[in-house]
Amino acid sequence: MQLDPRLRFDSLVVGAGNRLAVAAARAVAESPGAVYNPLFIYGGTGLGKTHLLCAVGHLAAALQPQLEIEYLSLDEFVEQLHASVSAGQMDAFSRRYERVGLLLIDDVQFLTGRRETQAELLRLFERMQAAGGQVVLTSDRPPAEIPDVDERLISRLSGGLIADVTAPDYETRVAILRANCEERHLEFTNGVLEELARFNFNNVRALQGALNRLVVAEAVSADEEPSAKTVQKPAPKERPTGEFESFLSEVTTVVQQQVESWQARLREAIAYWNGEGYRTAVLARALTLTKAPDVAGLLSTFTAAVEHLRDLERAAADVDLALGSDPVFRDPERMAAAEDLVERALAGETPPGGPSPAFTRDAFEVGTSNQLAVHAADAVIASPGVKYNPLLIHGASGVGKTHLLHAIGNALVLARGSRLVVACVHAQQFIDELITSIQGGTIERWRARYRSVDALLIDDVHFIADKERTQDELFLLFNEIVNAGKQVVLTSDQPPSVIPDLEARLRSRFEGGLVVPIQAPDRALREKLFARFLAAAGRESDAHLLALLGQQPVQSVREIIGVVNRLGAAAQAAGVPLDAKLVRRELGAVTPYAGVSVIAQANDGRDPAFMDAEKIVWDWPEVGARVIEEFR
Repeated sequence: MQLDPRLRFDSLVVGAGNRLAVAAARAVAESPGAVYNPLFIYGGTGLGKTHLLCAVGHLAAALQPQLEIEYLSLDEFVEQLHASVSAGQMDAFSRRYERVGLLLIDDVQFLTGRRETQAELLRLFERMQAAGGQVVLTSDRPPAEIPDVDERLISRLSGGLIADVTAPDYETRVAILRANCEERHLEFTNGVLEELARFNFNNVRALQGALNRLVVAEAVSADEEPSAKTVQKPAPKERPTGEFESFLSEVTTVVQQQVESWQARLREAIAYWNGEGYRTAVLARALTLTKAPDVAGLLSTFTAAVEHLRDLERAAADVDLALGSDPVFRDPERMAAAEDLVERALAGETPPGGPSPAFTRDAFEVGTSNQLAVHAADAVIASPGVKYNPLLIHGASGVGKTHLLHAIGNALVLARGSRLVVACVHAQQFIDELITSIQGGTIERWRARYRSVDALLIDDVHFIADKERTQDELFLLFNEIVNAGKQVVLTSDQPPSVIPDLEARLRSRFEGGLVVPIQAPDRALREKLFARFLAAAGRESDAHLLALLGQQPVQSVREIIGVVNRLGAAAQAAGVPLDAKLVRRELGAVTPYAGVSVIAQANDGRDPAFMDAEKIVWDWPEVGARVIEEFR
């Protein structure tokens, strides 16, 4: 779906109802993947969500011409997904979106009940974000209110920034009407637009419809008063040109047609191949030549190189889907490197992907809710394959399991250098690679790649439940790796004993090392996390502000990031510092424990020691949490 050229930030009227969303959208367009990822914009129909989505795409394309942008509705995404499944081209489908730097999806509220689409979106978001790609979505409701959606996907959507768009106020309605009239060269006498704006329209489309009715009614009414009539503005007249200016124009046209036509052909080719995601530096250098080169030969050679790269990309993807998205396959000037990569992949010399460098051990905050898991992780880092093998970390979505898993992998590599091969993969990737190898008859090559690793880290291992062949292969691989004294670390959303359809032989092996939980962050840990993420966002915080934020009943690290992003965007949009007053306005005076909300409100959030929300306990829902809090 093409971006509507009319829907840009320049033509968007900003008011109180959309200021936060516009500020966040502009920030995302200026730095895709660096802030508010994903950005989720919601609001009623006709309030400008699609306008914002297109505006992000236009501004990002203007600032970063090399950025690959994909804009489509959820229905179109579903159609493409079904077509790829029917044609057996899911690999090509996945590789296409993994190369996208900015993904814009409209109307995601239609995810309801589409479990396959939700699973594919979750995998896509994880891969894009790991590669630094930006995701922006719109919906008519917030993620938590979209029925029948996977909790992991909701958690992922909530980890960026959720911004709402509300109906325009009176001043914004006047501004919209005036902008619309300027665009259409319409004039009204004073007071007409202001009077029309007094009607409480629920959305911008209804407001524009009312303006259209007014224009039509006045156009067909012969008895209207002159004061209320629309007047079509005359188009600006062209300045007459003199004879010499006309002569220069004709000469310039002839020169461009006869001399610079080869440059135009090169520019067209550069624009086309950039749109396909390929680097065109060799064509750009040809533009700087003083004499016309053999353009036809140059373009023919470039096209042949691209076709060869595509063949190499397909060959690499047959071995490993992640290899197929390597940037070396997008640059014709790196042909030798691409051929070498494929040769090594076919020989089984390319191990599975390693941990993401974005997740480090130093950046993982420790608190009562996760200190046991962190202690076990540090022991594994100190002596891999010796203690706690395997180590299985379980907990709800968003509490930090993936971060800790990748942190272990990065720490192992840092401590022992590049000679240590650490494979860190998601369970779904493990399954997909196995299926691809079965289809291509390359199962032995797949096995060899995983057997060559020194440490195997698998995220969300519960995905292998009810998949018999995957469990068989993992059982064999697990035995070989552990028996060789190599480390295995796994994460899951639940302990092995309750993972449904998990074979008993795997369950017993998972439980043979150490099974340790990560719980939702407690108040002290929430304060640490808020302090870290506020500092990372360049926001100052004091003890009072952190104590107020620590009372928020968030259940995951992603929610905390979402809250920080929302507060930062709200402060920026309002032009005020991020303080306790803004927190109360945006989040409300919510306390996480029953029986204390009235007291907290009566104190206006001043939180004196004798009114601490966790020291006045009328109804403590979890005795274990109370014991830990008292005796830690």
